[in-house]
Amino acid sequence: MMKAVLTSGCFLLILMTSLTAINAQKCKTGPLDLVFIIDSSRSVRPFEFETMRKFMIDIIHAVDVGHEAARIGVVQYSSQVQNIFSLKSYTKKADMVKAINEIIPLAQGTMTGLAIQYAMNVAFTAQEGARPNIPKVAVIVTDGRPQDRVAEVSTQARGMGIEIYAVGVQRADMNSLRAMASPPLEDHVFLVESFDLIQQFGKQFQDKLCGLDLCTEMDHGCQHICVSTPGSYHCECNPGYKLNEDGKTCSAIDLCAEGKHDCEQICISSPGSYSCRCRAGYQLNQDQKTCSMIDYCSFGNHSCEHECVTVLNGYFCRCHEGYVLQSDGKTCQAKDLCNSVDHGCEFKCVSTVGSYYCVCPEGQLLQSDGKSCGTCKSANIDLVLVIDGSKSVRPQNFELVKQFVNQIVDSLDVSAHGTRIGLVQYSSRVRTEFPLNQYQTPEDIKNAVLKVEYMEKGTMTGLALKHMVENSFSEADGARPLGRNIPRIGLVFTDGRSQDDITEWAKKAKDAGITMYAVGVGKAVEEELRVIASDPVDKHFFYTTDFTAINQIADNLKLNICGEESQGEIEVKDPCACESLVEFQETTLSTLEQLSKKLAQMTARLEDLENQMATRK
Repeated sequence: MMKAVLTSGCFLLILMTSLTAINAQKCKTGPLDLVFIIDSSRSVRPFEFETMRKFMIDIIHAVDVGHEAARIGVVQYSSQVQNIFSLKSYTKKADMVKAINEIIPLAQGTMTGLAIQYAMNVAFTAQEGARPNIPKVAVIVTDGRPQDRVAEVSTQARGMGIEIYAVGVQRADMNSLRAMASPPLEDHVFLVESFDLIQQFGKQFQDKLCGLDLCTEMDHGCQHICVSTPGSYHCECNPGYKLNEDGKTCSAIDLCAEGKHDCEQICISSPGSYSCRCRAGYQLNQDQKTCSMIDYCSFGNHSCEHECVTVLNGYFCRCHEGYVLQSDGKTCQAKDLCNSVDHGCEFKCVSTVGSYYCVCPEGQLLQSDGKSCGTCKSANIDLVLVIDGSKSVRPQNFELVKQFVNQIVDSLDVSAHGTRIGLVQYSSRVRTEFPLNQYQTPEDIKNAVLKVEYMEKGTMTGLALKHMVENSFSEADGARPLGRNIPRIGLVFTDGRSQDDITEWAKKAKDAGITMYAVGVGKAVEEELRVIASDPVDKHFFYTTDFTAINQIADNLKLNICGEESQGEIEVKDPCACESLVEFQETTLSTLEQLSKKLAQMTARLEDLENQMATRK
């Protein structure tokens, strides 16, 4: 932007010359709401204020003033804002000129932002005479730097459709002028220090007032089409759209909303037209209006073993009477498997949904093959080991504990249908290392035990017992149903006093049918071990002072439920097994041989006695 430095004395002559040119080119203007915002602070000298007074009067003479033409208001400001007259006050130029000539400058500070706020909230309101859809123009004339903020309030004013011209005189701050003015700044910012700029401002402002193409000269806000009229404009819409009540935005003519369609389910509007669609799971018929449900079974890729049933958005498989759908959702299996498969149960087969299991008569228990029955429970148990991982155990001893666990594993018949083993570690919290149903071989279990990481921290034995009862022996974690009479055994290993109460959950464990063993080392409290252990207590708790001796406990610890085997007296075997028959035969022959020798010895002694008696006679 060009600018040249002019004295304030020259300003009056230049401004008057420019406005005289506007008067000479006077034209009939269209409707316009114009408000002058005049700086009357103490920095404005009297003759400079007279220049601004003359500036406003000449502009008024240059426009077509009237109720339906241009409306003009004047506001002056310094430290406060004073309304000289509003847009609705006068319709005659003489009244306006008279009011302007009677203005007395306020001669205080320079609160330009306050003046813009007043113009936005008061001067350009309908109560003060502002009209809808009529261009709103504010001309701010100032000679100094504002003493308040102008950027934010100017942005708000422009957002309300007010076009702002910022005219600075001599000492005005250019940054402030640019912050106030509407874009483009080169058309709305003027620093009155140059004759050329005064002429430029006068000519552009005259063009504005003479009602040139407002659609190109201002931000009209029309969404589609702006149509210029003399001194004004109006908005129109593209074909298929209608103008909204705001007179600027457009909305599509919605034939769907007006009910002017034949769609069975969903109508999709387009400007002045529509198309039909169907909801999910349906397809549009050839008439492009009605819908029918998609028959997914007809595609032939359902893989249902028996029947395919189409439903909305898909299908499902169904089995014939007497069969049950399997977990894959496609194959079928007879409901009563005991009558349809070779189950192999020695005593009795019990059918369940999609499966079966074997049971034994009272007094006998299911063996590791899941089919045969016997008198010993040791071959088929659910065992959960609960080991102390508190900081008092120490890492090297924790490794001994893991060896202890694996010794117990080696002594059991581990399989999916035989013994199942789960492991829980506790300290200040409880962690399931692996549940009962995770591993089915001794090798997998022992490898998992060796990978267990030492927890450290506190000794919350009661919390561990609670976790064992509520989680470890749940069917979700692999415990077999109570109705199958699989013994449930819990073994707690600890090296110290519990930091919480164990009484409640030790009792609940035993009440739940869990046979509890307690193994203590070092500072373990015998009283707590006895509370944990099942009856008879002396046979269900073990103690040693040293971690290195726990392997001896593992050797002596019998988790077998059979009374004889738990005492280490009798090993129960299947008498019909081949090995048992051979052993029985060998034992019998050995016994007979020993009896024969004893009989021979007794015979020899009897003969000796008879000889002695005969000699005495």
